[in-house]
Amino acid sequence: MSASNPYYVQAGPLETRFNSLFGKLARFGISLAGTAELSVRGRTSGQMQRIPVNPHTYEGEQYLVSARGHSQWVRNMRVAGGGELRVGRKVRAFTVSELTDPVEKAAVLRAYLEKWGWEVNRFFQGITAQSSDAELQAAAADHPVFRIAVSR
Repeated sequence: MSASNPYYVQAGPLETRFNSLFGKLARFGISLAGTAELSVRGRTSGQMQRIPVNPHTYEGEQYLVSARGHSQWVRNMRVAGGGELRVGRKVRAFTVSELTDPVEKAAVLRAYLEKWGWEVNRFFQGITAQSSDAELQAAAADHPVFRIAVSR
């Protein structure tokens, strides 16, 4: 996709309902396969926006990967520079740095797809954990990746 028209797969009505359910479960302390509820300040509204995410640990660091591409939470995160992850009463404030190096992103994406591919492969346009490094690097621009730094 081009910079003026970045890759993004909007959730349909059924997916929106499931996202709402998974977010509520995380808010009440039930994490399915490691999901958490992300809260990030809206770039125009200023209100906290919530969405379920799959925080991913790779080589000892935690990441947020946008399988759907340049989504609203990604755009908000770029402006806010951080947010909160919640599972029940456990809330972790964090800041982020967005990965820009396609080689570094490809390594995180491969590990992410190994764990979460069963749920997100359909958003990666044929790219899987078994794809070549070159294929993953080519897909990296379509899937923003943020390294999480937990605020103390």
